[in-house]
Amino acid sequence: MNTLSFRDCQAWKAEGLPLSTSSNEACKLYDASLTQFVTWRNFESIGGLEGCFSAMEMADPYFVMGHVMRTGVELVGTTTSPRLNQHLASAVRYTVELAKSQYITQRERLHVKAMELFAQGNIPKASCVWEEILVDYPTDLLALIFANSGYYFMGAFTQMRDSIARVLPHWKPHMPLSSYLKGMYAFGLLETQFYDQSEKWAMESLAVVPGDAWSIHSIAHIYDMKVEVDKGLKFLESREKDWQVCDMLAGHNYCHWSLFFIEKGQYESALQMYDTEIFRRFKVTGSMLEMSDASSVLSRLEMEGVSVKDRWRELLQITLPHTDDHVSIFNDLHFLMVSLGAQEDVVSQRLLEGLQELAKAPCGNYNHELAGSVGMPLCQALVEYQGGNYGRTVELMYPIRYRLVELGGSSAQRDVFNQLLIHAALKSGNKRHQKLGRCLLVEREAMRPNSPLTNRLKQRAMALHD
Repeated sequence: MNTLSFRDCQAWKAEGLPLSTSSNEACKLYDASLTQFVTWRNFESIGGLEGCFSAMEMADPYFVMGHVMRTGVELVGTTTSPRLNQHLASAVRYTVELAKSQYITQRERLHVKAMELFAQGNIPKASCVWEEILVDYPTDLLALIFANSGYYFMGAFTQMRDSIARVLPHWKPHMPLSSYLKGMYAFGLLETQFYDQSEKWAMESLAVVPGDAWSIHSIAHIYDMKVEVDKGLKFLESREKDWQVCDMLAGHNYCHWSLFFIEKGQYESALQMYDTEIFRRFKVTGSMLEMSDASSVLSRLEMEGVSVKDRWRELLQITLPHTDDHVSIFNDLHFLMVSLGAQEDVVSQRLLEGLQELAKAPCGNYNHELAGSVGMPLCQALVEYQGGNYGRTVELMYPIRYRLVELGGSSAQRDVFNQLLIHAALKSGNKRHQKLGRCLLVEREAMRPNSPLTNRLKQRAMALHD
């Protein structure tokens, strides 16, 4: 593959999305980068995403939208914080100053503004600016996918769904990457419990692009939520060759595969998938999505009574440098799972103290504002659970359980906390907590009928005496 097939200056202008550069090569590399970002795939023949970013900067060092995309992709990856990473902070400042120093379109200025707000942690305002772009430019895919990222980090799935619904009529089949919007829409639909509609849209996308890993991922979510475990396993296996080449998302799809195994009680299979796919890939990429996958799988297995041996300590070697990041509470919770699992109390305490300090003066940072009311209580609940203080875990978690969606992540990802609350309630010496645990299981069964995991928990609950 080369950049010849990608859009040049005139092509972008013809689509009503002019880019402020005279370099056709920069425009093509912008398109190539956007394509890889949307498809979750590195095209090694053109240097992958990072290679295209570097080549784009060489083609036109002053191309504002090139800097917006490169810096924005790093920001939404949440792998590092501009608060601590001076290189990233400098990249944000440089892009802002570069935009001031030259004539660019109003659309491009709004992109710069949104990127700067996101860098400050002000996710709600950044998402509003991306939406402002989409009102006038509904085919601006970078604005759409960044807005979707913002909604994901806030757990705002109604907004995510509707954001795509608003622009879909403007996308025609001949437009590059148009089919991928169907998979994006499918995810918003499933997270708002429109499962049948979600599956329809995802399958429509796969009929056009069998390798749309996000659509495949959305269908895996549907089977998870409906507890159609065997269908989920069969589907992921039958499509594995299509999605495993999408290296930015493949690890996450393998995580879904392992969750199906855990649901069925096939723990050895889940551990094998963790070792051969999830952790192996995370060691290479350092992706925060794969980090949360890895720690969540180990946590779920331990709650099921499975020994994960030295895996926590191996995971800690990669997560330890991120202890002070505090980009996302969702990330922090999974870092904390790792340090608690590895029994590194000093690391756990450092993470908690750092988050608590930032919560005192959040300065418009969405996650730091959320830390005091939701983040810290949930972090403390993880500590109490690890220490065997199950009653205290329930007291911390139960009052905030309906606010956990604000931490971001999908329903399937956040289910690890639902399970933790149930386990804590059943293990608590407080009879009222045990009764609450049984109530939570009734609630869970209503939403996820015929769940083997729920049935195993019910067996534990039945063993308790009033």
